[in-house]
Amino acid sequence: MATQTQAPVVAPAVRATDGHDRHHHGAARWAVLAGAVLVAVLMTIPFLIMVLNAFKSPQDYSQGGPLSWPADFYTQGLRDFWERVNFPEKLVNSIWISSAVALFGTILSLFSAYAIGVGRVRGRMWLVTLFLLANMLPQEVLIYPLFQMAQDVGLSNNQWSVVIIFTVIQSAFGTYLLSSVLGTFPPALLEAAALDGAGRWRTLWGVVFPVVRPTLAVLVIFFFIWTWNEFFIPLVMLTTNATQTIPVALASLQGDRMMDAPTTNAGALVSMVPAVIFFLIFQRTLTRGITAGAVK
Repeated sequence: MATQTQAPVVAPAVRATDGHDRHHHGAARWAVLAGAVLVAVLMTIPFLIMVLNAFKSPQDYSQGGPLSWPADFYTQGLRDFWERVNFPEKLVNSIWISSAVALFGTILSLFSAYAIGVGRVRGRMWLVTLFLLANMLPQEVLIYPLFQMAQDVGLSNNQWSVVIIFTVIQSAFGTYLLSSVLGTFPPALLEAAALDGAGRWRTLWGVVFPVVRPTLAVLVIFFFIWTWNEFFIPLVMLTTNATQTIPVALASLQGDRMMDAPTTNAGALVSMVPAVIFFLIFQRTLTRGITAGAVK
């Protein structure tokens, strides 16, 4: 009888506690969602202002300011930017440099991290620390020796100089990241490959590469976008109009007294579109790569 009288008392208490926990977690989720929406709105405001001023005439901008609504749909700023900077040429230059850096930087990161993380070279921790410190160096410190070396080897005003420089810079971060991943690589897979007679090259492409492929995809996307947005080193290394990239061409508008604020906003809008399209195309790849890394 004692057992029968205690059971009805315990069950409601448990249900009440579960309901309270669910309510608490539900409120926390809504709070996080509201915060994320607020941050997204705040980050979208500068973009909306840029779009608003890209289709505004200089007269509307001078009279109403950057926050006023345009009186007419003005597209001359887009045409001026497209023609004066030769945008198709700058687009090809940016795509070529960013793609080359993304490809070469990822391959170099894989080879370096494979030697450090799986090959277990001596001084592994010192090497990883060195790559971490290399990522912290400002570009202003490196630009003079890099420019001098480019001149000495005949790569002055050559896009290959920018590709080589950013391949090394980006691969420093990639090596640091991948060496941490490969440092925890399952030894059983490496031992099984060794028992099958696989050498280091076959182990790299047959065992290691399939496992870290999602992480490599993330590196390719990051390296492309980071290189696309680079300004200082391309500005110094590429001195002629035919070799310059989109950020350098966009910055050149600020020194042209014939250009106005709406044309500059129109140029920024057009320059951002290719990077946004690239990100949208590879968004699923980026999400899968980050998720796979988290699961591992």
